[in-house]
Amino acid sequence: MKKNELGLYLKKKRVIAGYTQWDVADKLGYSSAQLISNFERGLCSPPPNQLKKIVTLYGLNPEELLQIMLQERLRVLEKSIYGRKKRSQTICI
Repeated sequence: MKKNELGLYLKKKRVIAGYTQWDVADKLGYSSAQLISNFERGLCSPPPNQLKKIVTLYGLNPEELLQIMLQERLRVLEKSIYGRKKRSQTICI
């Protein structure tokens, strides 16, 4: 699994859907595109209450998104448990 696979996936799907970060921020009710940028750069994951909106907005396969998110979380947890360098990812609220 590549580092920041979720962020790269979200950016790719946003671009394919024809939205700017500002468009997405507005549709999700944010006053700034900074959170969308943070999602795409892997600084944080979208909050759970926004996932359904993102799936609908981008026309995503929910199972594909879920698998990517689970794999990314697993990678973070494994690094934590096995004592490797940990790069924490938080949920943006």
